[in-house]
Amino acid sequence: MRARKAWVLMGLVLVVPVAAACAVPRPEPSGRQEPSGRQEAPVRLEAELVSPTDITLRWQGRDPGAAGHVIEFATEPAGPYTILGFLPPEQTSYTHPDLMPRTTFYYRLRPYYGAASAPVDVTLGGGPYPKPDPHWAEPRVLPGGSPGTRPVGSEGAAPTGLEATVTQADGVAFRWADQARDEEGFLLEDRPAGRPGYRVTAVLAPDVNAFGLVTLPEERHASYRVRAFRYGPPSDVVQRTTGDDTPSPTTEESSP
Repeated sequence: MRARKAWVLMGLVLVVPVAAACAVPRPEPSGRQEPSGRQEAPVRLEAELVSPTDITLRWQGRDPGAAGHVIEFATEPAGPYTILGFLPPEQTSYTHPDLMPRTTFYYRLRPYYGAASAPVDVTLGGGPYPKPDPHWAEPRVLPGGSPGTRPVGSEGAAPTGLEATVTQADGVAFRWADQARDEEGFLLEDRPAGRPGYRVTAVLAPDVNAFGLVTLPEERHASYRVRAFRYGPPSDVVQRTTGDDTPSPTTEESSP
C-alpha cells in the first residue's frame, strides 16, 4: 500500500497518509446502470473475522467488462459508505485490519467501468527543471478543451493525448483530453518498473484534465495512464462485529 495517496472528490483535494485502514467518503450511489448495458454477474461477498480486530472480505463473480472493483465500508447499515480501495479485477479478497473493538462494520463491493488512455512512461532524475506553475499539482480543468461527448464504456470515450512533464526531482504534471460526457470521475493509475499491473494512484473529480503527482521512490521509473470511469451497482451488504482488543503479552507484563 502506498505511503500517501491523493484523493479528489466533489471538487475537493485531500492529500493524506494512506495505510490499510485509511479511506475517504464518497457520494451515495445514484442507482444508474453500468455503462455497457450488460447484465452484471452476481457477486457473492463474504466477510470473516480473522482476529478480534481484523476482517477479511472474499467474493466470487464479476462482470468481465469491469475495469476493477471498489470496496467500501460503513458503521451503520445505511451508510454513509467510505472507500477502502480501488482493486484490480482479478483480486478476490481484501483484509481490513486494526479495527475498533466491539464495533459492527458493514461492507459492499462495487464494480467500476471505463477504458484507460494510452500509457506514458516517465523517468525521474537528471534536471535541471523549469520553474513550474505554482498550482501545477492541483487538479484543474484547463480552458480550451472540448467537452466530452461519448458515454463512458463506449468506443472512443477513453481520455486521449495524455502528456507527462517532470516538474521537479519527484514531481510529474499530467494533462489529457476528456472524451466522455458522463464520467463520475477520473483515475490516475501507475505501474512502477518491475511490477506487473497498474494501481490507482489518485481519484479525481469529473471534468478534471490536469493534475500533478508527487512521486514515491519506487516510481522513479513508471508508466502512467488515466481512466474516465463510472460506478456499477453495489453487491449485497455483509457485516461483522469485532471483538475485544486483546492486550499483547508485553503490555500485560508491563502493567502494574
